[in-house]
Amino acid sequence: MFHALIGHSPNFEALLRSAKVVAATDVTVLITGETGTGKEVLADALQKHSPRAGKPFIKLNCAALPEGIAESELFGHRKGAFTGAVSNQLGKLPAANGGTLFLDEINSLPLSLQAKLLRFLETGECQPVGETQTQSVHVRVIAATNCNLFDKISTGDFRRDLFYRLNVVPLELPPLRERRSDIELLLQHFMKQFAQVHRLEQAAFSKTALARLGSYPWPGNVRELRNLCERLSILLPGRIIGVENLPSEVLGSAPGAQKPVVFLPDVGIALDKVETELICQALQRTHGNRSKSARLLGISRDTLLYRMHKHGIST
Repeated sequence: MFHALIGHSPNFEALLRSAKVVAATDVTVLITGETGTGKEVLADALQKHSPRAGKPFIKLNCAALPEGIAESELFGHRKGAFTGAVSNQLGKLPAANGGTLFLDEINSLPLSLQAKLLRFLETGECQPVGETQTQSVHVRVIAATNCNLFDKISTGDFRRDLFYRLNVVPLELPPLRERRSDIELLLQHFMKQFAQVHRLEQAAFSKTALARLGSYPWPGNVRELRNLCERLSILLPGRIIGVENLPSEVLGSAPGAQKPVVFLPDVGIALDKVETELICQALQRTHGNRSKSARLLGISRDTLLYRMHKHGIST
């Protein structure tokens, strides 16, 4: 059921354990993570591992909703409800009755619809455009976002009450750079998969190529890695792929080619002050979550606690 989610790193396995427990319930889930981390793949796994497996699984990308007909797309409409409504249309929510609705990029849902989605989550009732009566539907909602919804709330672009209603169980997918021990496993998996899909002899990576790929930051996460594997599988079937065969963005990420993250002023700097400032920024960005702050800083939680104590930082 969760076989499409590949990885053995501790933070990824912890996520999978939580997901397997959550999947067996009807609870609303909010999946967070950067673009390309596999949010839709996780939503698929939650559905297939749930009591609603085999029931409708409807997906809706909120960023692709035309604002003028967004309400109709979600709730449906009655013939004649507006210009162009030449027939009754079943909305995504009623279509998912008995099953699951996956709302991807929930951060892009128009504000006008957020209140109506909140009402549905609280009552289980939806009202198609042009109808005078509501109808009850039994739908599990899984939402996903690659944005920090707290930032959206602070700018007035996302309702706080809707956030807390969606965030009953949060599942955060770690970026690939935070699960580097999984990179080689993913490379092997996708190279084998694409050799089979395209009926080609399977290619493999040299040790030096694997080392370079393991140090690459993968800004596009698993999706970027998957696309690279498909490209190389097609272009270099049956070959041993060396460093010279890797794309320029990977080669440009070599340690010697990286630009400094921080520049040291000519007059020098107080290192303790910089460390204190970075820790405070990380804690502020994660709303005081020490585990997430430690990940942002690339250190363990125990190390963060030690340095917080050292600098007299509290949350």
